[in-house]
Amino acid sequence: MKALCDRFVPQHCSSSSSSKSDTHHKSPLVSDSGPSDIKSKFTFWSNVFTPSSSVSQPYRDSSSTSGHNKQDCTTRNGWTAAFVKRAFMATGAIRRFQERVLGPNRTGLPSTTSDIWLLGVCYKISEDEASGDTDAGSVLAAFHQDFSSKILISYRKGFEPFRDTTYTSDVNWGCMIRSSQMLFAQALLFHRLGRSWTRKSELPEQEYLETLEPFGDSESSAFSIHNLIKAGESYGLAAGSWIGPYAICRSWESLACKKRKQTDSKTETLPMAVHIVSGSEDGERGGAPILCIEDATKSCREFSKGQSEWTPILLLVPLVLGLDKVNPRYIPSLIATFAFPQSVGILGGKPGASTYIIGVQEDKGFYLDPHEVQQVVTVSKESPDVDTSSYHCKVLRYVPLESLDPSLALGFYCRDKDDFNDFCLRASKLAEESKGAPLFTVTQTHSAINQNNYGFSEEDNIEEEGREDDWQLL
Repeated sequence: MKALCDRFVPQHCSSSSSSKSDTHHKSPLVSDSGPSDIKSKFTFWSNVFTPSSSVSQPYRDSSSTSGHNKQDCTTRNGWTAAFVKRAFMATGAIRRFQERVLGPNRTGLPSTTSDIWLLGVCYKISEDEASGDTDAGSVLAAFHQDFSSKILISYRKGFEPFRDTTYTSDVNWGCMIRSSQMLFAQALLFHRLGRSWTRKSELPEQEYLETLEPFGDSESSAFSIHNLIKAGESYGLAAGSWIGPYAICRSWESLACKKRKQTDSKTETLPMAVHIVSGSEDGERGGAPILCIEDATKSCREFSKGQSEWTPILLLVPLVLGLDKVNPRYIPSLIATFAFPQSVGILGGKPGASTYIIGVQEDKGFYLDPHEVQQVVTVSKESPDVDTSSYHCKVLRYVPLESLDPSLALGFYCRDKDDFNDFCLRASKLAEESKGAPLFTVTQTHSAINQNNYGFSEEDNIEEEGREDDWQLL
């Protein structure tokens, strides 16, 4: 999958210019090159948009700049500076260009009384509220409070460089990693504070700060972008490159396993097992992924180092639901997953522009957007007065589910064995009602995997012919 908006990179006309920047390169507006050679492609449009715009550029700081290079660059590109000044005045044209790349900016709540599902909680909107007649005690106000309490992790600038690179920001390439951090942070928040917690006071609880602390932007933070890239090198993670949902899920699995081996149960940063739901032969044969209860139990046992049969578990389900966009037959099932009390959302978005989808209303998905560039913030449980406002968003954004990139990943957090059993029953029922197009299936043991079994038990076999060709290899 090609990363669309991640192909816009700045010309070597910056403070970090080297002697090689004397050569001007020409490239089309949208390149067919993949993320691996992104640093060698340059485009005229990168001089038009600043990092704060919707179409952002890779942000790399440099402490050393020669005056000669600055003068040289200014002289050769004076016409560019003049054009940029005019381009920014043409805000309408820029907005239209941004919408063509990323889609229209849809904010607010659609005028409808349809129920809203936000990570397992239903909000029933009245006609008065849908028309804008609300008060502080309304259902709609409660929804906004719940939405703004969810953890937002976005692009950051000003952190320590990645090893062997000059990257001090993840602008333009880190959106999938940031989206995955949001999902994990939300699972941790559910684990520590419960689903009903909302951010009402200015003074954060210690458990809240303990949730944010591991997601700092340095190698000392357990779940930083630095450590994720290290853990996911074998899956293609690298500073400056864009990856898909499957690779980021596997990277989290590796990082969680590594951290578990380094700590004991009393100091565990991630107090839950991480289990990837994949198809037969680890997803290499295609088809709907299969949640094998036998494997999930094994993951819990390994996480507890044999001390317990069951532990809290985070299930990640990477999916590919079509070719260019999500096949419409899967959308009802995607919507239904947000009614699961175990739901922690979806990693998904437009090609090359990942978001964290946390709610639905009819066929629209509400999401948190990681593409805003913010300064690094150090959060610690020892500093209760730290400003954590940059980890939350009050702007309600939504996207039509039919426009999502077909590569996405579902997340579900199960607190205990009873919660897991409830999830399996819900998932099995959803698969039975999917009309031959399940998102994933549930089986008890490996012996039942090749029996085309939707159900929680090994006895109910339902014909699945005709659905295999809609799936792509992971």
